[in-house]
Amino acid sequence: MSRSIGKLSVTEHSLIYSVGTQVVAQKEVMAAGDRIAHPAGAVGVIVRSPVDRTHAYRVKFSDGFEAPIHHDQLVRLAEFKSNSIRDNDAPLMSSGLYDRVIYRCVIGSRAYGLEDEASDTDRRGIYLPAADLHWSLFGVPEQLENDETQEVYWELQKFIVLALKANPNVLECLYSPIVESATSLGEELLEMRSAFLSKLIFQTFSGYVASQFKKMQTDIRNQGRVKWKHVMHLVRLLLSGTHVLRSGEMMVDVGQYRGQLLTIKRGEMPFAEADSWRKELQNDFESAFKTTKLPERPDYERANAFLVDARRRAMGESLP
Repeated sequence: MSRSIGKLSVTEHSLIYSVGTQVVAQKEVMAAGDRIAHPAGAVGVIVRSPVDRTHAYRVKFSDGFEAPIHHDQLVRLAEFKSNSIRDNDAPLMSSGLYDRVIYRCVIGSRAYGLEDEASDTDRRGIYLPAADLHWSLFGVPEQLENDETQEVYWELQKFIVLALKANPNVLECLYSPIVESATSLGEELLEMRSAFLSKLIFQTFSGYVASQFKKMQTDIRNQGRVKWKHVMHLVRLLLSGTHVLRSGEMMVDVGQYRGQLLTIKRGEMPFAEADSWRKELQNDFESAFKTTKLPERPDYERANAFLVDARRRAMGESLP
């Protein structure tokens, strides 16, 4: 469920489990001579974690036996126990949730003003689960995904928490110039979107910029060249971050820089020139942070009041 930096990953599913994590083997654990050392469902502890998910973990079982197991062949024990409840009636957990969408917009290249004939239409939004389902033993997913239609919808509380943390993807969703639908509750959220803007934007955006820069350096080290799309999005993030710190408004549409950004994406701008622009924008970003009039923290009280009110309204028969 992870997403590329162009769409800015918001899930934690790409994380590597740490040493000491209890896990459940999803397949039989084999020993030498094709002998089954432990059956599927056996519990072990991670004693060595890989650097990425293409390599195996080292898992130790209660009898001292150790085996290499890949990420897709194990699950955290805590998740396994929770999923046992949800899997008992999986249809209930997702039934009708797409009908509970209170806000839908377009993000990605079309919202950025950087689309071309091959561009996908990436839709994002928010859903409000019915109170009975939300309170139930089965619970509701933090997000709904439909890869075929390029749609992702966050559960309202998850969305608000990410917005309070200044997650770029979520803030872009609130400020997208292409809003396809919004209920009255969705409109109310848009009206208070400035409550989520704060100086935290500097730290959060800096983290994404650093991640993108690391990818760029890795590409150069391993392949002798950069992936120009990574460079373009790094520059776009710096432009957007600087703008919000100075103006107090998110800039999603970067169409005024379309020519330069697409020149980078196509690999037509010399790397030295693109890197020089990046360094200049980084300095501007830091200068904007020093003088920004945004508050130190977002308005947690207002966000919480909105969420509590939305939860109450979710008890109604119709979608608010």
